[in-house]
Amino acid sequence: MQRRTLLGAAFAGTALALTGRVPAYAQGLNETALAAALEPLDPAVSGALVRVEGSAGRWRGRAGVGDVRSGSPVPWDARFRIGSMTKAFTATAVLQLVAAGLIELDAPVRRYLPERLPEGYPGTVRQLLDYTSGLRAREIPHKERDWFLEHRFDTFEPGSQVLWTEEPLFTPGEKQVYGNVSYIVAGLVIERVTGRPYADAIRRGILRPLGLRHTYLPGTHTAIPGPHAHGYELVDGEYVDVTRANPSLQWAAAEMISTTADLDRFLTALLGGRLLAPRELQAMLTVPKGGVYGCGLSRLQLPDGREVWGKSGDRPGYNNGMGATRDLSRRLVYSVNTLQMGGDTPAIAGKIMTAALS
Repeated sequence: MQRRTLLGAAFAGTALALTGRVPAYAQGLNETALAAALEPLDPAVSGALVRVEGSAGRWRGRAGVGDVRSGSPVPWDARFRIGSMTKAFTATAVLQLVAAGLIELDAPVRRYLPERLPEGYPGTVRQLLDYTSGLRAREIPHKERDWFLEHRFDTFEPGSQVLWTEEPLFTPGEKQVYGNVSYIVAGLVIERVTGRPYADAIRRGILRPLGLRHTYLPGTHTAIPGPHAHGYELVDGEYVDVTRANPSLQWAAAEMISTTADLDRFLTALLGGRLLAPRELQAMLTVPKGGVYGCGLSRLQLPDGREVWGKSGDRPGYNNGMGATRDLSRRLVYSVNTLQMGGDTPAIAGKIMTAALS
């Protein structure tokens, strides 16, 4: 299971930069707590960027550096690798195709990919999206440092990550197990029913209607276009720049690049009903018994009983998340630049979540 994180730490010994641009109506936000959540800076992270929006108020914060060599700060409009937050986009695209009549949510996946899956496999499209499909993935240690550094420019074909003919890990629908494999298959379903690359469905159904001009599906391209903080891996005390990488292994599960502003706009439109009709939005927000994930989003209950919906994601050098109360009065998007891939979630994550959404 991939690690799920809310916010990492920031770089020890560097200056903390916090915006003071908080409007008068921001009385609902605890600006002091938000600023304090970015301190003290942790040596496990080189930089952090935080955006809080909503009717309760607005706040921006950044910490550490975007480039350890020049010491320049994290750009306010930094692009970053959003990792598994891509799943929220892919799930939205699938549900838009459900609304259009091209996909049946509770139909067997095999209806769309009969040549890939064994005849007896009963898993449905819905079970792909809510992680109950039971499909097996190839064992690829993509979050282990040595493997990543050796293979980060390799190209992987969509579907090569899936053990198509293996028995499922469990009977589909029996339990929820988080992972990338179901979303790789969901991307292939999109391509089968549209006859076009899955990225086109996301561009046409989400990016263009919302004007998300700084959100990208890079395919096999290795660079992050536009201003960005560098991602690093700390190896024997040396900073190894891991910003450039071929994300084709992650594809429809975790390949995308975005900004805090674009992600806030996306989550606001999604939960506000601008991207999905009520039936499909309800399907997205339906969590299987015993689970925490709906279709592309996860659910968290705050101490006061309010629900927060969102998604986190990481790639080497980048650890990010977005979340919003169901009424959109409080929304959070963050990105931190971690120095150790696959590491534990820093304690600062809970501080940011509490300060922003409580």
